[in-house]
Amino acid sequence: MRSKLFVPGSRPELFAKALAGNADALSLDLEDSVLPALKQEARECVGEFVSSPAVSAAAKLIIVRVNAPDSEHFQADVHAVARQGLTMLNLPKIESACDLLEAVAVIERAEAANHVHEPIRLLVNVETPLALAHAAAIASAHPRVAGLQLGLADLFEAQGIARRDTANVHAAMFAVKMAAAQSSVFAIDGAFADMEDSDGFTAEAAMARRLGFTGKSCIHPRQVALANAAFAPTEAELSAARRIVEAAHRAEHAGHGAFVLDGKMIDLPFLKRAQAMLAAVER
Repeated sequence: MRSKLFVPGSRPELFAKALAGNADALSLDLEDSVLPALKQEARECVGEFVSSPAVSAAAKLIIVRVNAPDSEHFQADVHAVARQGLTMLNLPKIESACDLLEAVAVIERAEAANHVHEPIRLLVNVETPLALAHAAAIASAHPRVAGLQLGLADLFEAQGIARRDTANVHAAMFAVKMAAAQSSVFAIDGAFADMEDSDGFTAEAAMARRLGFTGKSCIHPRQVALANAAFAPTEAELSAARRIVEAAHRAEHAGHGAFVLDGKMIDLPFLKRAQAMLAAVER
């Protein structure tokens, strides 16, 4: 999931165009981009779209960001969108493993009511200081958790932390990636608010990729191509990965667990990374 495009749930006229676009995933939003007066209409539109034949036929990950579990909208959101066709629910404002488990109980009831037989996976936001402190526990709280998403706007703005200071961004990214790694779930970067600053978006995406993130959220279609490019392996990286895998086969037949390739010692961690890169490209 190199790119994840946010689409306001109150703008159904944008759904089909987004589905036909180049984002790897759509994130239909029922939270911040939808005014309170439009919440009910938005959740109905999103629920209908998620279960539509167009979504079933599309090779696209479909994610819905619901309102926070402690909000008045959460249960209605989940019951409206927990349907066949939904890849993941994006849960905001989760701050502990207990919060996560309480949300899962609501999701399970919605799945039963809507006759959803395959458990819906979860993308959990890390967007508060408490969530950052508990990120590893949240990631491991339930098998439904597929990934953690870093939300820098919520995390930084309320604390007066400068977003343009790359040291601040790096620290937050590193913490979330390490928390995700403890439970072998993915980490995806959050949105970049300045839609006119392509260089800033690309630089932040490049940092996220160097830290092992799988992709970045986009708030405008013009950011999708930037994210796809930033998280796509280069031909040189793919060539190196193939050579590592081929050399590993030769080493295995020779009875060696580690080997030297281009003057560098290669063992299991390097092999796993090369295999993962090639598998991702194949998918």
